[in-house]
Formats: sequence, C-alpha cells, structure tokens
Amino acid sequence: MQSSAELSVGNTPLIALDRMFPPDMVPVFAKLEMLNVGGSVKDRTAHYMVSQALAAGRITPESHLVESSSGNLAIALAMIAKREGIPFTAVVDPNLAPANRCLIEAFGGHIDLVTEKDEAGGYLHTRVRRVDELVRTIPGAVWLNQYANPDNWRAHYIGIGEEIVREMPVEPTHVVAAVSTCGTLMGLARRLRERWPNIEVVAVDLEGSVIFGGTGGNRQIPGIGASRVPEQLALPEVDAVIYATDWESTLACRRLAESQGILAGGSSGTVMAAIAKLIPNLRKGSCIVTLLPDRGERYLDTVYDPDWPAQERRLTRPFAASFRRLGERPAQASQPRRPSAAASSWMPEAHILSANTLSEGAAR
Repeated sequence: MQSSAELSVGNTPLIALDRMFPPDMVPVFAKLEMLNVGGSVKDRTAHYMVSQALAAGRITPESHLVESSSGNLAIALAMIAKREGIPFTAVVDPNLAPANRCLIEAFGGHIDLVTEKDEAGGYLHTRVRRVDELVRTIPGAVWLNQYANPDNWRAHYIGIGEEIVREMPVEPTHVVAAVSTCGTLMGLARRLRERWPNIEVVAVDLEGSVIFGGTGGNRQIPGIGASRVPEQLALPEVDAVIYATDWESTLACRRLAESQGILAGGSSGTVMAAIAKLIPNLRKGSCIVTLLPDRGERYLDTVYDPDWPAQERRLTRPFAASFRRLGERPAQASQPRRPSAAASSWMPEAHILSANTLSEGAAR
C-alpha cells in the first residue's frame, strides 16, 4: 500500500502505437503520461521540484506556492499543496481549458487570470510578470519557477528518461517530444544520449511559438509552445524542430482515439501530427520514442468538438515547411522513403493546402 505522500507518479506504460503508425514503416513507442495520478507528465515535474524544495527548506508550513502554468503543472501543484496543507495560487491565461480550471479549484487552488497579451502575442511574459508581483506582495510566497528550475529537467532525467532506457525493446533512433518549458525534452535528451549517443533529439513545437525563433502568433492548443525562450532550453542539445498547427494537432488527437483507443490531450496531438510528417522522411530502420503528455477528457469542448477550431484556423503545412535542422549532426531526415509526406499521411487530403494557400495562410 502507498501512503498519500507516495501517490502514483511515474512508471507509466510504454506502448507501441502500431495501429496509428504501422511498424513496417517506422515503429513508434510512447509513454502514456496521462496515467500519472494528476493526469499529465507535469506530475513528475511538480513532485520532484516540490520534494527538492521541501528537503532544502525552501518550502515550509508557512509557504504559499505561486506558479505560472497553462494548466497541467497547476493541477499537480494544487494537489500537492493540498496534501502539504499550504495555499497555492496558479497564474493562468484565457487558453486554460475550463476542465483544468475546475480541477485546480477542486484541489483548493486559487486562480489568478491574466488577460493582456504580451509583446510576442502570447501570455507567458504577462503571466511571469504577474507572478513577480504576487511574490512581492503575498507573505511567504514561493515561486519554484518551472521555466528556469533545473529540478524540472532533472525530474525527467531520473524519471521518464530512465524508464525509457529500461523499457525500450529496441534501440530508438529518434526521441520526439513537445516543448514548452523544455524541461521534459532536456531531461530526456540527456538521459537517452547517455545510453544511445547517436539518438536524434527532435523537438515538437506549435506554430505561433517563438522558442526556436519562429514568429509569435495565436496558439490555441495549451501546454505546448511559448511566447518566450525558456531558460531550460540548451539549443546545442536539440537536433531539429518540427512544427504542427492547431488543426493538425486536432486531427491527430482524433486519429489517435480512433486508431489506438487513446483519448489524449492537445499537445499529444501536436506530437502525433509531427511524427506523421516525419516518418515518410526517415531512413529504413528508424525507430521513434515519444510521450503523450496528458489526457483528453479536459479538452472535450475544444479538440474533440467537431466545430473546433474555427474554419480559418484549419491549416496544414507540408514537411518541408515544418521541419528545421538546428545542430551540426548528420541529417537523418534527408532521404525520403516515399515521394510525398502529405500524400501518404493519414491526414485527409482535402486538408492538404496548396503552396499558394499555405503562403496566404502564413501571412494572416
């Protein structure tokens, strides 16, 4: 029996996504992070950051936790704060899923909503500035700062990274993971490269994010991308980035539910869409490992709503417009196995836009 302080975090299942991505093409393995006790990979981040802060005396019975979050970390921190008997304030923005807000409040967390967009067209700068204000005014305020705290990436180095090393049945050639704070990606990259030095690290970002130098813009899938470059990011450790749109993410979520019976959150769809673009451009013998960050019940009124997103946001991008190599390592995605990534994708062909339409869409 586990005590309440040892609720199930980590040791999530690793499964083959063999119905969505037939293994005779490129096998894809995924950790089901939605099966953590709080429903997301951020449970690992929150539990490790808090445990380290408690051990160091940074968090005491008089503390008041304050954190900026797009949803999942706030849920995990609200749960932990309730167990520790300390208050918690989540600084969030309008992209917070209604279900996630309800969960934060159900655990006793206080919501502090910012509504003003920042200079990059998102809310992250605004949220961080609001956290700074609260830390100066709330007695006993403690900001663990998921964006710069090294315990963020360490949580995934000793957690999901170690589990993948132990559980993978074959050697992966690529690790593909979503980015926001970049803690998950950095922890994974560092642990997996210790075991498999030649593994390619591919970041998945959402169109409209500025993390890898993209143009800031409207993003409607929460939990992925950012309007500022996070301190956690070590760019030389990332080989490439591949982007997906809100619509591609939505289609991929629905496809994952149809093919694998897995109801995953929006950022999981972004990763699935990126992998669908990547696979036709990989060499024979490639193998991908990834993770599904959170569960889909929280997005039934967005990602799984047939009328979402708005028609003008139903855009797709071909591989060539989505993929960018960052490092100097030999290219692994330079020899296509089939002539057209778009034509071979499970994405409905009606949604594959012409080059002219893509250019017009990018200008909006």
